[in-house]
Amino acid sequence: MLPLLSSVLLLFLTLSQNVSGASNQIIQKRSSNQVYDQIFFSNVGFNGYYSPVTSLGDNDTCSCEIGDNVYFSGTNSPLNEPVSVHFRGPLILHKFAYYTSDNFIINEDNSSDWTRDAYFDAASSAAENVTFLTKAGDSSACLGKALTYADSDGISSATSNTLLGNGTLITSDQEYVIFSNISCSKSGFDNDCGVYRDGIPAYHGYYGTTKMFLFEFEMPTETQKNSSSFSYYDMPAIWLLNANIPRTSQYPGSVNCSCWASGCGEFDIFEVMNGTQDRKSTRLNSSHTVVSRMPSSA
Repeated sequence: MLPLLSSVLLLFLTLSQNVSGASNQIIQKRSSNQVYDQIFFSNVGFNGYYSPVTSLGDNDTCSCEIGDNVYFSGTNSPLNEPVSVHFRGPLILHKFAYYTSDNFIINEDNSSDWTRDAYFDAASSAAENVTFLTKAGDSSACLGKALTYADSDGISSATSNTLLGNGTLITSDQEYVIFSNISCSKSGFDNDCGVYRDGIPAYHGYYGTTKMFLFEFEMPTETQKNSSSFSYYDMPAIWLLNANIPRTSQYPGSVNCSCWASGCGEFDIFEVMNGTQDRKSTRLNSSHTVVSRMPSSA
């Protein structure tokens, strides 16, 4: 059996101080084999602004346009806006769930309960309020590959929403994303999902100021040989993006074709880094932990 990193990960985005920069604190550690039971993130939210996309110019000049700055503040901002949930291989996703709470406060016995708003279980093919998308559409020098419905392998295009297959492994550089199953109205700056790319299946992200995401997953060691064709070799990751980003362009040819560079929100929940340089740094400056893979006997 290959060495792997297997985990049930629980992420709370709860009441936090509005200061710039996120930090993490290891709560429990089994020092003998470098296995971490919990990672607690604090100081996630901050005050700031970003520039929304008002027009997508999918052409050789990449002439996208941005509008007036959108200012944000308050608990967990800007991640209090709708977010999409992203996965990069090598990774096997077994379960996913998303909860919200009106007034949950850590260590407060009288705080409000949680409501489950999305769920996925690969083994039983049970699903609630999830849409699997992947970058398998038309390719553009300006906007990159367009989103399509993901097939059961997570990376091929499908004609409609299809659940991820049980035990599906995506390898290095391969990615898919989970949105809600609530469709966006027509693309437009003043509409519910803002401006988004023509022809994509456009869905809302996951709303809520106080959110909880749960994951059960594996991150096996990559078996393919490394080469210059890989951008993220053996660097699996799970992260959140402001849902506007993938609906326009996650990796655009111009910073004006996405609100990412201006700070609309990314949070790297779990990321294995092979080198010393963080090639996917975040606006929130969320910490990255270099993870020692545990042996299969652990």
